[in-house]
Amino acid sequence: MAKTREMTEGRPFPLIIKFALPLIAGNILQQTYSLVDAAIVGKNLDIQSLAAIGASSSVMFFILGFCNGCGAGFGIPIAQKFGARDYSMMRRYVNTSLKIAAVLSLLITIITTILCRRILQWLSTPEDVMEGAYSYLLITFIGIPATFFYNLLSSIIRALGDSKTPFYFLILSTVLNIGLDFLLILGFRLGVGGASAATLLSQLLSAAACWIYMRRSFPILKSTADETRFRWADARHLLGVGLPMGLQFSITAIGSMMLQNANNTLGTNCAAAFTTAMRIKMFFMCPFETLGIAMATFCGQNYGAGKPERILHGIKDTFIIMVSYAALTFAIIWPAARWMGTFFMDVNETEVLDNTELFLHCSVTFYLLLGSLCIIRYCIQGIGYTKLAMFSGVAEMVARVLVSLFAVPTFGYIAVCLGDPTAWLAADMFLVPAFVWVWRQIRPEQK
Repeated sequence: MAKTREMTEGRPFPLIIKFALPLIAGNILQQTYSLVDAAIVGKNLDIQSLAAIGASSSVMFFILGFCNGCGAGFGIPIAQKFGARDYSMMRRYVNTSLKIAAVLSLLITIITTILCRRILQWLSTPEDVMEGAYSYLLITFIGIPATFFYNLLSSIIRALGDSKTPFYFLILSTVLNIGLDFLLILGFRLGVGGASAATLLSQLLSAAACWIYMRRSFPILKSTADETRFRWADARHLLGVGLPMGLQFSITAIGSMMLQNANNTLGTNCAAAFTTAMRIKMFFMCPFETLGIAMATFCGQNYGAGKPERILHGIKDTFIIMVSYAALTFAIIWPAARWMGTFFMDVNETEVLDNTELFLHCSVTFYLLLGSLCIIRYCIQGIGYTKLAMFSGVAEMVARVLVSLFAVPTFGYIAVCLGDPTAWLAADMFLVPAFVWVWRQIRPEQK
């Protein structure tokens, strides 16, 4: 029988560390999917195939980010009601969120599969990688329901204080994904489409495992007939929290799509370097994102329990963790960036490796901006101000669009490398005063 965990009592630092560590490990395992896909494709196929995966990465972030954001957003009211010990309302939210997810994921799948090729054309995808990018992206879109439900179910389990179980399922899923990569890409010769098919099947397994575990292991989620009834009021509240979080990711991704579009015009070598560097960057930035997710649950439970003073203590402790990790990643990535690139391509691809190294050096230099962004934004979301936090995504989008339209045509690839740090700075400039305003709202409210 699984145990729920409240984070409304005790020192925040050990609570956050204990909750975040399984999340960090799980997030790293998820990014291992992408690393393995790209490494197998780049080493065993060709640079065009590697570029094909990268050509669709920003689109995937646009669509899957919306699904993941909605799932995380639906978990916030659940965490708040769990912290307040209003278990009946909590169960109502759980049941309603599952129904909403079923409808949303089906609609998104239908629309994206129909528009898949047109989207790649809008992004100025090079002709020599178009077919590979299309097969990779199409299979990814078909697997949207599995991705949506895995993230929603994991969010529900985390809202109850259990961050370990989704990690255990991800271990199994990662092993399966790696095995299927070799089988489908090398054994059945399915190319880049085999890479996305392996990830789809792995996500499907994780979603099924989370569902079975949640139904069997949490007596607190056993609902009455009245609690399973669909209510528009509950749905509106969940959508009011979840949609802004989903839109925040999608709005951010619009800027990334513009940046990738500008990068695609620079040629296949730049597209391949972008693919490689993004995979490595995403792998190392996992802990930043995960610390934010942990803080969303921590803030949600403590806000629901009427203990806002603990939120500020939690933020201070999390910043200590974040700064320490940022220093560690700088010490690792700066000297080893080029060597990391050789996992994805032959050492003779000197131009691609040069561009990969440049991108990683630019990113890791500004990881403190990224870490601050993740912590503050998720704190605001966990308290319930998801609409406000969404505007930080708008700030990121505007920054990337400006870089894409004006800096890349003038300065070339170096502007692409600085696109993300510019966006992180723009978001932080919005989030810091936004959090100060939120803090002033909740202190007198809770007193």
